[in-house]
Amino acid sequence: MILKRICVVAMMLAISHFSHTPHLKVTDPNSWSNASVWNHKATLWSVLHPGSEFYTSYTYGFDLEFILRKIAHISFFGLLALLFYWNLKKSPWRYVKSWISLACFAFLDELHQAFIIGRDGRIIDVAIDSFGGALFLFLLYRYKKISRI
Repeated sequence: MILKRICVVAMMLAISHFSHTPHLKVTDPNSWSNASVWNHKATLWSVLHPGSEFYTSYTYGFDLEFILRKIAHISFFGLLALLFYWNLKKSPWRYVKSWISLACFAFLDELHQAFIIGRDGRIIDVAIDSFGGALFLFLLYRYKKISRI
């Protein structure tokens, strides 16, 4: 029981660490430990007000880095959704609770990124993260259903 809790906290910390790393490039492991700097001019209102960057599309191109980044989003948040699932008591709403927990964490993670110089938080990434969680939970559901046959 305690191992499941340690795993979910470790995954949340790992995601938060990468979100806190400015100018991170999936293709450059040397960038994975860049020193972080908070944007002290940013406020909750400047990040979340209608028309802010938070609600716009990406400004960088559709290249290998972009594709690997989105695969990482789907994978990390998909695994986190499974860890949320395994940490909840059995109930008919377990999948939904796991996904809602994941979506809330994804939103807070993207909000956090908006305060880091060299990072940007985007609502579209919340959707991608949430999709990753839904996908992994669906695959778990299908696996459990097939394995019962």
